[in-house]
Amino acid sequence: MAQQQKPANNNSSKAAKRKRARNRKSKAKQNRAFWGDETRLPEPPRKARITDVPASVINSLGRPPLPGHEQQAQHYFEAVTMRAVAIGGAIAAAGDMIDQDEL
Repeated sequence: MAQQQKPANNNSSKAAKRKRARNRKSKAKQNRAFWGDETRLPEPPRKARITDVPASVINSLGRPPLPGHEQQAQHYFEAVTMRAVAIGGAIAAAGDMIDQDEL
């Protein structure tokens, strides 16, 4: 006859989960203590401005040092930068940090 396995003890796994939850809470307190006093932080800006030229910083660096692939690289750098600005603008709009006139 085949041996029957004993059912797993759920009490020990529940206790382990509670212990992990306590450890997470205490680590969060330690992190807050490490970073200092939250009341001394400056107020976040209330409004954001979307740039008209997203790739200006990339363009200011000059041509990419990729011989034979400068135009392709420049194109992709600009595309990624424009996408990042679009996503940042969407997040700022969702957070009501952009005037409706600027959209």
